[in-house]
Amino acid sequence: MTNSLIQFIRDTYQSNEFIPLHAPTFNGNEKQYVVDTIESTFVSSVGQYVDKFEQQIEQFTGAKKAVAVVNGTSALHTALYMAGIKNGDLVITQALTFVATCNALYHMGAAPIFVDVSLNTLGLCPQATETYLEENSSLNADGECIHRHSQQRIKAIMPMHTFGHPVELDGLLKICKKFNLVLIEDAAESLGSFYKGKHTGTFSDYSAISFNGNKIITTGGGGMVLCHSKNAGAHTKHITTMAKQPHAFEFFHDEPGFNYRLPNINAALGCAQMETLPDFLKRKRLLAHHYQAFFKNSDFSFVKEPKHCQSNYWLNAIICPDVASRDTLIKETNASGVMTRPIWQLMHRLPMFKSAFRGPLINSEFIETRLVNLPSSPTDIKEPLHV
Repeated sequence: MTNSLIQFIRDTYQSNEFIPLHAPTFNGNEKQYVVDTIESTFVSSVGQYVDKFEQQIEQFTGAKKAVAVVNGTSALHTALYMAGIKNGDLVITQALTFVATCNALYHMGAAPIFVDVSLNTLGLCPQATETYLEENSSLNADGECIHRHSQQRIKAIMPMHTFGHPVELDGLLKICKKFNLVLIEDAAESLGSFYKGKHTGTFSDYSAISFNGNKIITTGGGGMVLCHSKNAGAHTKHITTMAKQPHAFEFFHDEPGFNYRLPNINAALGCAQMETLPDFLKRKRLLAHHYQAFFKNSDFSFVKEPKHCQSNYWLNAIICPDVASRDTLIKETNASGVMTRPIWQLMHRLPMFKSAFRGPLINSEFIETRLVNLPSSPTDIKEPLHV
């Protein structure tokens, strides 16, 4: 299997050179817009491209307001802050996630509760979440959800749309209503993904998108906070720009703020990338179908978009039959210059989160030992296979 997969990937990318997991693609107006910012001298926090980039994201996602920030982690941190997460709060999230999800909680003074994921979505499982809450929490007289063991407030549920596959949002929203919780979406990986026709990140009051160099579009670094209203967006913008009141020359800051402004030169790159995003999504969907056809009659299961969803297929993934086959595939592909990666270690295995509360993580542990990510950069499929 491994040798045929390596050849398949090389044929797909028409290359005998090193094939990365996900490389940025620049085939539009990126150079023109970046040079424009340099010539204008407005390369930092002031310039036309920041506003334009925010507007492009709003138009594409349907968000009421989008606020550009320096990276995905700062977007998560801001979303948590704006959603009212306080020091000492608990937030239900998944152990099967990138560490930034939990780092943002840590820097808010909050702590995660790890709940299992669904095998269908790779994201937070509504059934496991509801079971955990029923067994471990109660609503107090003020309607707050209280963790029985620690007596801490459980404030929110924060799922991550893993590799761009939307979680079961309807189920999680029902749980939030039942237990009086806030939903915050970690949509870092899911620009271009839709749940029942609505873009991920727009189901919650606040969510976060990432534009790191390995994402579906990039600004070099960069992130975006999606907000549920224009007023909330205006306050978010204020908070992320040092909470400074506009004035011709005075420096007056009316509340604690963050220096999270996205530089204009990065936004210029993002504007050009947004112009080519529809083409990226089309090519990545063809690539996913190509992989799916290749693995159709094998012992390896290709991770498909969930029912009623349209995934951006940011990173294509397969589930291997067992740990040994996973390890062999990763070792041999990388040795041959084709980059593959296992999924992240579960968060409770990391020293800073080992004491976090958690429920049973059966699905998370299964996926952790069997999932492999495959090269997923957009490419032109010359002769697509048929599923």
